[in-house]
This record gives sequence, structure tokens and C-alpha cells, in this order.
Amino acid sequence: MAVAVRPGQKLTVDEVCAELQIAKSTFYDWRQKGRGPRCIRLPNGSLRIRRGDFENWLTDCEDRL
Repeated sequence: MAVAVRPGQKLTVDEVCAELQIAKSTFYDWRQKGRGPRCIRLPNGSLRIRRGDFENWLTDCEDRL
């Protein structure tokens, strides 16, 4: 299934977890260890991830073998 990407798109934690097929607890564990994608904290405390930052993070995670 193709995902429509808008310039400047921001993803929720739920959207990132769904795309990676991981539990939210895994995302927050990675975040606590400094291993997750960069996040933006909104004034209400929720997090957003820029699509570009997420894609760059995925590229950095690629196995270079």
C-alpha cells in the first residue's frame, strides 16, 4: 500500500509504530536510549516526527553489509 507523502508531513507516534510494526513501548525505549528518530514535542506534550527525519533515520538504520 502506497503512503501519500505531503511536504513537511508530521507523523504521530502511533503512525510511526504502525509503519514499523512495533509496540509503542519499543518506540519509547528507543527514544529513551537515544536510538529513535528525532521528535518534536508539542505544547500539549504529544510528539510528532517529521517524515523527512523518519526517512533519514531509517536510512541510517540500514545494514551496510
